[in-house]
Amino acid sequence: MNSSAVYPAPTAPPADMFGSVPGYEGTVAGGGGYLPPPMPLEPVAPPQPGPAPDDWSIPSLSEDVARDAFKSFASSNCCWSKAPADDGVITGMEPFNTYRYRLETFTESRSPEWAHKPYEGEPADFYTQTAPRPWEVQATPPSLFTSHTENIRVPYTSSIKDCHTCHASGTMPCVECRGDGYKACWVCNGSGSKMDGNCAHCNGTGKDSCTECDSRGTKECETCKGKRQLLTYINLKVEWTNNVEDHVVHQNSGMNADDLRSVTGKELFKNNQYLLYPLLGFPNPDMAAASERLIKDHQSKYAQTSRILQQRQTVELIPITKVNYKWKGDTHLYYVYGNENRISADNYPATCCCVIQ
Repeated sequence: MNSSAVYPAPTAPPADMFGSVPGYEGTVAGGGGYLPPPMPLEPVAPPQPGPAPDDWSIPSLSEDVARDAFKSFASSNCCWSKAPADDGVITGMEPFNTYRYRLETFTESRSPEWAHKPYEGEPADFYTQTAPRPWEVQATPPSLFTSHTENIRVPYTSSIKDCHTCHASGTMPCVECRGDGYKACWVCNGSGSKMDGNCAHCNGTGKDSCTECDSRGTKECETCKGKRQLLTYINLKVEWTNNVEDHVVHQNSGMNADDLRSVTGKELFKNNQYLLYPLLGFPNPDMAAASERLIKDHQSKYAQTSRILQQRQTVELIPITKVNYKWKGDTHLYYVYGNENRISADNYPATCCCVIQ
């Protein structure tokens, strides 16, 4: 067996492979969690109330619009009879407009970790200057409320080390042939013979060349890519996250509230600033309470391990209309909801018009 196969491949770099950098004490390979942001140097101005709109209402739905939406819905189902939508007579329409409050908290978090890569001639700048602290490293954020992740090599933390996986040889024993360069012949199963004579495939040797390593018994080290050395450095993972949470006011229409997630409403209010102030002057007390609760919760939760860059709150009014209609003497109902005028009709009275010959 090839002598390079006598040592096992380590699964992780040794603990003494990395140096010690001020401001990064406790940093390990693989990361050790997000760091709390520094306290702001200047006092932060308290959030200010945003302007409240005068009109929190939305125009009611007309019968023509409700009927056309119902017809389109019936037509989109190939095996449904269109008769209920075409011939049904609307007997009543009841609006259940509901509010949806959305809070977005845009944060930046930072997590350092020791990392390494194959050495390709990069300068080793370890301790040539003092490394910037995690929250001092320059990073360009994306557009507001856009999630993004960036990995930055921290300046003045790079050094050159021998590869710990291959012990600076650049190669590792081939796993397929266990470093021998040959495998048992698949035709004769390593015996060298077949029936009453030598195996024609391996000429009686019982061995087959290993195609995985071209019979060398070794392969290029995956860790250093054959370079024999590694560049070790501190990698700073910077993550911008748009944390979004919705609250929908209970509307008592009888419609499944989960359906509302797929539609949009009329935007009544939008306000963003560094830290938000809860809604003021909102006619629905449940919505005002949800705004106060979510803002307080986000500011408390995300400020522990990240820097809050901006918050945005939005109020939409989602139109819901319950439509009662008669068809063939029986009373039925459907819902028209969202700006898209989608239909919910769980008990459509003619769901199959297919005829089996």
